[in-house]
Amino acid sequence: MSLTTILNGFGISLGDSLIGLQALHAARMTGAIEGSVVLGRTEPPAKPLVPQLYRQAAGLAETLPMADAPRDGRVIDIRDFAFDPLFAELAMIDFFLVRLGLQPEAVPDELKRISWLAPRLRDLPALPLPRGYVLVCPEASIRLRDMPAAVHEALVERLSRRGWGPIVTQGPPVPGARTMPLCDTIEALCALVAGARCVVSTDTAMVHLADAFSVPCLAILTTHRPAMRVRDYPLCRAIRLPIPGLPESIEFVRGDEDLAAAHAAWFPDGPDLLWLDRALDQFELV
Repeated sequence: MSLTTILNGFGISLGDSLIGLQALHAARMTGAIEGSVVLGRTEPPAKPLVPQLYRQAAGLAETLPMADAPRDGRVIDIRDFAFDPLFAELAMIDFFLVRLGLQPEAVPDELKRISWLAPRLRDLPALPLPRGYVLVCPEASIRLRDMPAAVHEALVERLSRRGWGPIVTQGPPVPGARTMPLCDTIEALCALVAGARCVVSTDTAMVHLADAFSVPCLAILTTHRPAMRVRDYPLCRAIRLPIPGLPESIEFVRGDEDLAAAHAAWFPDGPDLLWLDRALDQFELV
């Protein structure tokens, strides 16, 4: 039986892993990768949900520590992929498809959505939350993409004024919203997303989960163009707040100047946040 080993498959963040595993699912479904697959990984101890996610992907691949991953079959080395120039040029799903040996244009659109996860998590836990809530996710995997506190508060206020229903936030306490503690299991996180009426998020991992469970989502993106992360999600509407002076698709904070520029990008028309009203007006039409 053939063996494929993927080194650093697929990174240390939840969002990258969700998409990378979808690319692997697509490679298996199309026959581009057959036989046994081993993911050689270095698990980040500060991100316990990431190894939990990979345990849900046991049917796609076996996960081993990087040092124990076999090298006697086909080896696909994607270590340090965040520094690969191609990673900043392609939609993330296309990047992983290319690295797995596929031509993205030959892969059906439905295999570019996050379709591998939900069938493996059919029995999600019940959460003590009101029906029909809107989930707000103002914090991302890196501070460069975090929603400023003033925008978080304004978003909750506008959602309340529009009568969208109860509001649950994963961010700091804010008037008008119920604060949800960080989930300690991948099942609880998926239940949080799956139970929402809609998701408003600057964190792309939550956007990917919204697609996985067919929940409408408003994605607010700063560092990446929507086509790079949410192109294939039919229930997602994305708005871009570009950061003047920062490189396109920047993945790392280089200093306080980057954080200041990222903060300013949320206020392109001043403190009134008129763009937020326009975004919510458009999202209501979805």
